Amino acid sequence: MKTLTITRPDDWHAHVRNGAVLKTVLPHTVRQFARAIIMPNLKPPVTAVAQALAYRDEILQAIPEGGDFTPLMTLYLTDSTTPDEIKKAADSDAVHAFKLYPAGATTHSDSGVADIKAVYALFAAMEKHDIPLLIHGEVTDQDCDIFDREKLFIDKHLADIADNFPGLRIVAEHVTTTEAVQFVQAAGVNIAATITPQHLLFNRNAILAGGIRPHYYCLPIIKRESHRLALVEAATSGNPKFFLGTDSAPHLTSLKENACGCAGCYSAHAALELYAEAFERAGSLDKLEGFASFFGADFYRLPRNSGSVTLDKITWTVPAVYGVNEHSIMPLKANEALSWKLR
Repeated sequence: MKTLTITRPDDWHAHVRNGAVLKTVLPHTVRQFARAIIMPNLKPPVTAVAQALAYRDEILQAIPEGGDFTPLMTLYLTDSTTPDEIKKAADSDAVHAFKLYPAGATTHSDSGVADIKAVYALFAAMEKHDIPLLIHGEVTDQDCDIFDREKLFIDKHLADIADNFPGLRIVAEHVTTTEAVQFVQAAGVNIAATITPQHLLFNRNAILAGGIRPHYYCLPIIKRESHRLALVEAATSGNPKFFLGTDSAPHLTSLKENACGCAGCYSAHAALELYAEAFERAGSLDKLEGFASFFGADFYRLPRNSGSVTLDKITWTVPAVYGVNEHSIMPLKANEALSWKLR
């Protein structure tokens, strides 16, 4: 196959930051996707509809001339979120979900929820008003091995949430394990999952073998090969419960290449190319369109996009950095070759 044309896709999990970083990274997302679910973990976090609308305006102003892109905003769930704010979010055309970060689980999660059961009343309000809950599914117990945090979250929290709120639409974000795949497959139709390109393409050797490679470090951390294979099988299965969410997470190079480097892989520069590589390796390029362009829109009850994008089978080298000087960001697979290129 020399070319691949699919319906214009969406990114159902993207970090675009704000300020100078936003202006550097947003053009990459706009070029590839018609819409993106925008993560709310700024400093300070986006916790109210009014903040989300202001952030949306900043994003819209940063879209390159001629770009056609719709940011789909989310609110950061905290212990102080009120049922009234949940209703406001559900009534807003701009806000599409709430994001649950267990406190301390990942970048800018300090304001996250410390006690999951303490916010069950908020889950009930989300269920009532039919607004999705997006979950970073990891426990933060200090005695839990980092490679087991997702599995333990499922056993300790996610299964209970699903049982107690059967009408709540839930997205298990950036799943990384066989156990998460199996949970989503067995759950009701209101539970889905996003899968990132790095978790489809790499196992933990990419971070650790032959030296520490900080640009492959993300949370949830990349797992062993058996889990990667389970994710590939899920993504390429045609099961509508699994759809594209890059979790593209830009950090300044100086903050990644650091004694305590930030968690996150920047993939927006070549998201579709990376997914195409993963699907091609699995012999399932025919399944990419559903995963990238249809299933997420259907879950969020939004119309599928019109128009299309085309990828060409061309080898090219990913640039070493994007941005300049103190605003430089090293992308995933910097200085390495990719075999598909967005036209």
